[in-house]
Amino acid sequence: MFVGTIVFDLLLGDVRSLKQKRAVVRPIVAELRRRFDVAVAEVGHQDLHRRAEVGVAVVAGDSRQCIDVLDAVERHVAYRPEIELLSTRRRIHNDEDEE
Repeated sequence: MFVGTIVFDLLLGDVRSLKQKRAVVRPIVAELRRRFDVAVAEVGHQDLHRRAEVGVAVVAGDSRQCIDVLDAVERHVAYRPEIELLSTRRRIHNDEDEE
């Protein structure tokens, strides 16, 4: 079993409040969840209104499947016009990895 994770550091466009931030981040999270069947959550920068950190996780039987799904998710996020993708952090975990 393999678990792939990716964390996106996002700069949001013309957002002036946490309420406006939620209006931008919630649809992204919901769409990723629906479109790619992955676990998604806002995992950082909750107190900043122009930044968001979104984490995505996928479980698969082989590493190639994890990589393919994470690649598709990253492309989808990168092409969204209302946000700027500042950085990503990606890991593939194997159930045989040492803890």
